Amino acid sequence: MNTPRLIDGKAAAARVLLQVRQDVDGLRERDIQPALAVILVGSDPASQVYVRNKILRAEEVGIRSVEHRLSSDTSTEQLLNLIATLNADRSINGILLQLPLPAHIDELRALEAIAPAKDVDGFHSENVGGLSQGRTVLAPCTPSGCLYLLEQTCGDLRGKHAVVIGRSNIVGKPMAALLLKADCSVTVLHSRSPDPQALCRQADIVIAAAGRPKLIDASWLKPGAVVIDVGINRIDDQGRSRLVGDVDFDSALPHVAAITPVPGGVGPMTIAFLMKNTVTAAQMQHQAQRSQSEALCRSIY
Repeated sequence: MNTPRLIDGKAAAARVLLQVRQDVDGLRERDIQPALAVILVGSDPASQVYVRNKILRAEEVGIRSVEHRLSSDTSTEQLLNLIATLNADRSINGILLQLPLPAHIDELRALEAIAPAKDVDGFHSENVGGLSQGRTVLAPCTPSGCLYLLEQTCGDLRGKHAVVIGRSNIVGKPMAALLLKADCSVTVLHSRSPDPQALCRQADIVIAAAGRPKLIDASWLKPGAVVIDVGINRIDDQGRSRLVGDVDFDSALPHVAAITPVPGGVGPMTIAFLMKNTVTAAQMQHQAQRSQSEALCRSIY
């Protein structure tokens, strides 16, 4: 077997962000300034880091960011009122609600309150349903980033057997839908799947999104598989804290054609596709507004 290839998520994300920057410049030439509203409820330290990184990336590519920091005792109704205001604001193209929310807030109601056209996380049921039907919608950022890495690594995905390990609403299910749209044969494995190792060994492509550190070792993989490791788990290793994926990297590496490391693989792609979704939302909203204006003119004249 040839030397396994490490799939460089940082380099891939940089390419995506460069294209986003060029798209933003094109929109600005038409007097359109893409804008992303970020809502953070409470003071969760990890969420604060994620929000800061997203705002920094937005600034780098020329997207205007508007940050809304709410106290941890904010009610569901207060959050819904803010979302309604942002939905109505035509200068805001994307709305990001940082998760998790404090336990007393109805997360589903909040996510469903975001206008689908501004749902840059791709979590609204209208976008989820559209994705399952193969329509062009704002898709979740992490699965979109994974698909980009696969297309860059494998080229044409048609006919390949892809196994998705995990069935979460954020990664597993939308990942399966995107792979189906790319004409892969798709198997989804989960905690109730019998003999998951045997099923996984049939895969040309493995997407590991189970949330269990080092679950997938070489015994799960057929020689020459391409592995995308979505997992990010903090473990104690001989008294030192470090990040690992859902794949046992050292075990898998000699058997695969290509694999993403953790960190430095899928992680950078998530923020890159958040920026890409924001620009896509701005383009779609501008086109919709233009179509409405043209229809109004025709009705008058």
